[in-house]
Amino acid sequence: MATKWEGKSRGSVLGYKIFVFCIKKLGLRTAYFVLIFVAFYFCFFANKSNKSIYYYFRKRRKNSRLKSILRIYKSYFVFGQTIIDKIAISSGLRNKFTYHFDGVELLNNILRAKKGGIFISAHVGNFEIAEYFLNELEENITISLLTTDTEHSDIKAYLESVTSKSNIKFIIIKDDLSHIFEINAALSRNEIICITGDRYVKQSKSLEHNLLAQEAHFPAGPFLLGSRLKVPVIFVYVMKETTKHYHLYAREAEVKHRDHYALLQSYTESLEWILKKYPLQWFNYFDFWNDLKD
Repeated sequence: MATKWEGKSRGSVLGYKIFVFCIKKLGLRTAYFVLIFVAFYFCFFANKSNKSIYYYFRKRRKNSRLKSILRIYKSYFVFGQTIIDKIAISSGLRNKFTYHFDGVELLNNILRAKKGGIFISAHVGNFEIAEYFLNELEENITISLLTTDTEHSDIKAYLESVTSKSNIKFIIIKDDLSHIFEINAALSRNEIICITGDRYVKQSKSLEHNLLAQEAHFPAGPFLLGSRLKVPVIFVYVMKETTKHYHLYAREAEVKHRDHYALLQSYTESLEWILKKYPLQWFNYFDFWNDLKD
C-alpha cells in the first residue's frame, strides 16, 4: 500500500545536476532524451508511487490494465518534462516557450481592485512556472506562496544557485497560526496568496469530498481561508500542451461567506474538469484515496 504524503517530494541533487548540465550545455532536446531512461527507471523502482498512479488510471479513470501500465510511464515522462521546463525557463530560456492565457482579464480585474486574492491550484500541470507568465499581465502582480517548507533543502539550495532568483514570496504555515497575520498583511498590499488544495499532511485538519467518484481527503486550510477572507478566489492551472507550449487557465470560484464545504465542492468540480482534459498531468504520486478505500 502506498504511503501518505509526508510533505516531501522524491529526487536527488545529482539528478538535477545532470538535467541542468544537459539544458545549459546540450540543449532541451538532449535533456528530454535523457528523461526517457529516467522515466523507465521510476517505472521499475518507484513501487509506492507506481501503485498510486496505477490506481488513478485503472480505478478512477477506468482505463484498461494495459493502458494503465503504459500511462504510468507517460505520466512520469510528462512530469519530468515539466521539471526540465521549469529549470529552463528560470535559467533564462523563457523565450523558448509560448503560452495561451485563458482568463487573463479576470486576473487583471482582481489586481485593479487592490484587495488581493487567493489562487488555489493543484499538483497538476506546471504551476511553478506561472510567475514567469503572470509577469506579463497589464497589472503588476506579487505572489506569496503558502507552504509547509518541508521540501528537500539541498535540492532547493542547488536550484537557487543555478537559476534566476524567483520573485515569489513564501509564507510558512506555522503551528501557532501566525501565518494568518502574514496572509492578511499580504492581501492588504494587493498580493496574491497561492496554495494547493489537493494534498494534506497526515494528522492535519482535513475535509472529505468526492473526487472522480471516490471520497478523498483534502486540506482544510485553503477552503477555510478562501471562504472567510472576503477576497476573490481563483482556480489556476498551468498545463503543458506541446513540447514548448503551455495553457494557463484562470476560473473564478463561487464563494459563499464561511461556507468552506461549498468552496471545496467547487474546487473538486474544477479539478475533475482539468483532469478530464489532461489525464496524464495528475502528479499526486501518493495514495490520495487510501483512508477511504481500504
